[in-house]
Amino acid sequence: MQKILIIEDEADIAELERDYLEVNGFDSDIASTGEEGLNLARTHSYSLILLDLMLPGIDGFQLCKKLREFLDIPILMVTARKEDIDKIRGFDRGADDYIVKPFTPNELVARVKAHIARYNRLINREEKKKEIEIKNLMVDLDSRRVFVDEDETTFTAKEFDLLVFLATHPNRVFSKEHLFERIWGFDSMGDITTVTVHIRKIREKIENDPSTPEFIETIWGVGYRFKK
Repeated sequence: MQKILIIEDEADIAELERDYLEVNGFDSDIASTGEEGLNLARTHSYSLILLDLMLPGIDGFQLCKKLREFLDIPILMVTARKEDIDKIRGFDRGADDYIVKPFTPNELVARVKAHIARYNRLINREEKKKEIEIKNLMVDLDSRRVFVDEDETTFTAKEFDLLVFLATHPNRVFSKEHLFERIWGFDSMGDITTVTVHIRKIREKIENDPSTPEFIETIWGVGYRFKK
C-alpha cells in the first residue's frame, strides 16, 4: 500500500485528508509540526507528501526546501492562500503542486494519484537504463555485473541491488530504514544493521580508499548518499 505523509497542524483538516486518502486505498501518517514531519520523512518511506504552508515554527516554505535536500518524491503544498507570489516561492523551493483550501475529496485524491503516477513513470524510465557509468565504475543492469577500472568485481544479489538503487538516485540522502525497506522489505529477517554491513562491503569493492569514499558518502545521523 502506498503511504502519504500529511504535515498539517490543524487536526481536523489532517484527519479529513487522511480519511479521504484511506477510502481510496492510501495509508497515511500525520505530523503536526514541521520538525516532526522532517523526522518522519527522514526515517520512513513515502510516496508523496501533503505539506501545509502555515505551520508553527518552521513554515512550509522552509520545510519544503529541507525536504528537497534528501527527497525527490512529489510534494503538494496545501494552503488557504491564492496569491501567485506564494505559489512561486513554493515552486522555487521544490513543491510540485498546490491545492487550495477548501478542496473537495475528489480533487485531493485526483492530484495525489496523478503526481504519484507521474513520479513512478519517471523512476521506471530511469531504472530501464541498461548501464550506469560514473567515473571508473560501470554497472551492467542486464547482466548484473560490476566493473571497476574495467575489472569485474563480484557482488552478492543484495549488494548489487543496493548499489543500483543508490546509483540510480544520485545525490539523495536515504536513511538506513528506507534502504532496508526498499532492498530487503520490512517483512524480511534481520534488521537495519545489515545495511551498514552491505555498504561497507560495497565500498571495499568499488572505492579506491574505503575510509574516504568517493561514491557512497555517510551523512552522519541521517544515512547514505551516492555522489555523482
